[in-house]
Amino acid sequence: MSEVIEGGAADVLLLCDHASNHVPDDIDLGIAPELLDLHIAVDIGAGPVTRALAERLDAPAILGGVSRLVLDLHREPDHPNLVPKASDGYAIYGNLEIETEERLTRFHIPYHTLIENRIRAHRPVLILSIHSFTPRLEQGGTPRPWQVGILYNRDESAARPAIGWLRGQGFVTGDNEPYSGKLLNATLNRHAEANGIPSIAIEIRNDLIRDEAGVQHWTDILAQLTDHLRNHLA
Repeated sequence: MSEVIEGGAADVLLLCDHASNHVPDDIDLGIAPELLDLHIAVDIGAGPVTRALAERLDAPAILGGVSRLVLDLHREPDHPNLVPKASDGYAIYGNLEIETEERLTRFHIPYHTLIENRIRAHRPVLILSIHSFTPRLEQGGTPRPWQVGILYNRDESAARPAIGWLRGQGFVTGDNEPYSGKLLNATLNRHAEANGIPSIAIEIRNDLIRDEAGVQHWTDILAQLTDHLRNHLA
């Protein structure tokens, strides 16, 4: 169910928890099909950016292969929204009466086992987790001015130079915005911080990466950022 890219370089590992809006045929979410094209189902543009960056860096990548409306891979196994019953104002009717344990076993455990095994076999010096965010919430809210956000929890060794570099290039950069990595950092807490590996989550505003030109533009930016972090952490 997950997508694995075997890159030749081993010093950087790319992750993309919300790369797909796929819903298996045997799961009925009870929602209108067009909702699967919204941010509530997939991080728009994050998968294409991750694949393009993996190719540019010749780096390995692991991408989630199921919609976060089926199960959110970027949540702890006991998180109350592991299988969401509502998202951004939309009820997910098919999730109201389901057994979370079955989806945990089917989707969550295999994805995180892939990451654990990769790190055990080829420990990277840096982990980058690629996400995207909406210019504003689907149901309204204030506009989000950031072009990109850097999220982190306790370890700031990669976050501080990343924020400084991006701002130095003129990008409107959020410091733990639009979400705080001190609250939502499940994947990196487990696979990076727990192993003493520097890491950041990179949130790109999704209107900037909705098309191929935007994907290539941000791939260029993130490739330069990765080189900067490699030099800083060396």
